[in-house]
Amino acid sequence: MTKMKAVGLYNHLPIDNQESLVDLEIEKPRPTKQDLLVRVEAIGMNPVDSKVRESNGEKLTEPKILGWDVSGIVEEVGPECTLFQPGDKVYYAGDITRQGGNSEFHLVDERIVGTKPESLSFAEAAALPLTTITAYESLFDRLAISSDSDTNKGKTILIIGAAGGVGSIATQLAKKVGMTVIGTTSRPETKEWVLNLGADATINHYESFTSQLQELGFSSVDYILCLNATQKHWGNMAEAIAPQGKICSIVESDEPLDLTLLKNKSVSFVWEFMFTRSMFQTEDMINQHYLLNEVADSIDQNELKTTLNKRLTPINAENVKAAHRLLESGAAIGKIVIEKFN
Repeated sequence: MTKMKAVGLYNHLPIDNQESLVDLEIEKPRPTKQDLLVRVEAIGMNPVDSKVRESNGEKLTEPKILGWDVSGIVEEVGPECTLFQPGDKVYYAGDITRQGGNSEFHLVDERIVGTKPESLSFAEAAALPLTTITAYESLFDRLAISSDSDTNKGKTILIIGAAGGVGSIATQLAKKVGMTVIGTTSRPETKEWVLNLGADATINHYESFTSQLQELGFSSVDYILCLNATQKHWGNMAEAIAPQGKICSIVESDEPLDLTLLKNKSVSFVWEFMFTRSMFQTEDMINQHYLLNEVADSIDQNELKTTLNKRLTPINAENVKAAHRLLESGAAIGKIVIEKFN
């Protein structure tokens, strides 16, 4: 039985508890069916890691491994694999219903894996998959924004929480297809980050959206992508969205949302959850493979760039805890990545 290193948990605990995340040695898995066995080189951190760690679950008899952003090298392939072979460099977000990627080796269905951008290091690539899939699906699947720049001429999108991981890539993707992008920020450093990614303007998400938009010359916006506190911003969004506009959110609400606020404007509201395709094994699950490859090509052509902003080494419980603390502080800009097992 071959063992491998991993970082995981047996109890769902606050991050300051010494047992919240621990270093482990567990059995190295073997690929079957359409699975790849990937040698993990770098992992990206996301709010979902903290949410799963904190979830009110009972004590586990088997360790739970977190981590839904990976870049690495294919070690072995299952008998039904056709997209990859050993030695291929890949990046992906994985499947929340399975063990995560905070381990030396990781199993993942090849249909949700992309070829790593050649121009990026493993750490730079690991910053991208989950947020890229979320941003891409939000813009082009859920909001049904066209990929044609001429069609989008004059179209506006407001991205709430534009300096975070998803906002950082969504800003770039929206600009790439010719949209006017307005991001919400609240600090000088986040405003600078968002403008450097290509946003046309920023507003403060602690103040009225409509009055700030009017100061910029916009009476409303055609699309809103909400990446932070849906319930908190609901009234502002309903007021700022244009008639027949569309709103997408990725953040669950603790309270029911008053959809009647959208009725008179005939506004559409839709959720985005990037694990939907893998969770339900949808027929179009392979679309995540295609979109990751498309984004990799755009990166290699200098049309998009990595959102990595903080790098830690090596991959161990201490560094994963540090990343969770930073995420939970709400002060993170861009993405946090941890690379290499000792």
